[in-house]
Amino acid sequence: MDKNIQQKLYGLDHLRALAIIFVFLFHYYILSGGEPKWLPKVASFGWTGVDLFFVLSGFLISSQLFVQIKNGHNISFKQFFLKRFFRIIPAFLVTLGLYFYFPFFREKESLPPLWKFLTFTQNLGLNLKDFGTFSHAWSLCVEEHFYIFLPLILILLQSTKRLKNSYWLLIVLFLLTFAIRIYSYCQFYLPKSEAENGWLFWYKFIYYPTYNRLDGLLVGVSVAAVNQFLPIVWSKISQYGNLFFILSLVVLTGAYLLCEDQMTFHASIFGFSMVALGYGLMVISAVSPTSFLFKWNSKITTLIATLSYAIYLTHKGVIHMTHQLLDAHNIDPNLMLLICVSTCISFAYLLHIIIEKPFMKLRNGIVQLK
Repeated sequence: MDKNIQQKLYGLDHLRALAIIFVFLFHYYILSGGEPKWLPKVASFGWTGVDLFFVLSGFLISSQLFVQIKNGHNISFKQFFLKRFFRIIPAFLVTLGLYFYFPFFREKESLPPLWKFLTFTQNLGLNLKDFGTFSHAWSLCVEEHFYIFLPLILILLQSTKRLKNSYWLLIVLFLLTFAIRIYSYCQFYLPKSEAENGWLFWYKFIYYPTYNRLDGLLVGVSVAAVNQFLPIVWSKISQYGNLFFILSLVVLTGAYLLCEDQMTFHASIFGFSMVALGYGLMVISAVSPTSFLFKWNSKITTLIATLSYAIYLTHKGVIHMTHQLLDAHNIDPNLMLLICVSTCISFAYLLHIIIEKPFMKLRNGIVQLK
């Protein structure tokens, strides 16, 4: 593998590791009832770990497709989706089986209907109170919708020879996302905001639907487009990798302050975009040769990044099981957190070895035959 590409993967691995750590801590403090006492303040911004995953997906997936376009190749939807299928679906189906066939694995009581998971529509109209088990699969729905529509849009642009002026489509989609969120907030959430458990409607109408959560994916696609199609511009901005990292922290600090109360109008409309922009700047830093993220090779973050998808799928169920098995022993909350970290990583490693690696090997063999 080319040395520069490998180094770029190091930088992105750090961000994948950061994303899953954020998600884990956020869900842990919810499932543990706020223990240890110091955790809520540290983990309260952890919900943005999913947004970092969106930015990374937008960047990585679109980069793969943009390279094909640059090289003059037509995008094959079949080949693209086949690759994503073997990467995403096997581990997802195994986790889904654990949730449906082993109630002990469930962090809450009731699951949405199976067909909603299988069709990746679980994030639309999600009732968090009554069907909150495996609720974190909502982000997989958003990702799958992205995997369907991005290549189809690019294939259409290729066939109509409109790729050179397609930047306008990104602008339209950004503006459309704002417009839909404003409409959703005013028409769907506000009328129910004063009702009992009004926060549930915010999650249902604002937080989970794909059409409200395009910001991170669009930012990732935008970064990839500059990286692939504007080499002179990219060459200039990539000279300031560490500066972009500092800028990302400044923007994310602003997003943290803006989103202290997520359900306000301004946080709901602009918060996701600000978070996406902050992480987009961080991705620029991670793939800039001048950045410490680009140069830093860490076996720990590489391992966490490798297991990040398996950890994401299973961590809530494993945390729940670990607490159920050990709660009677009155273990110190800090030690319990460390134990749960260990059990989650161990469970994810097994899923990676038994399911992910064999199916990735099978995928590579099938792709080579085509």
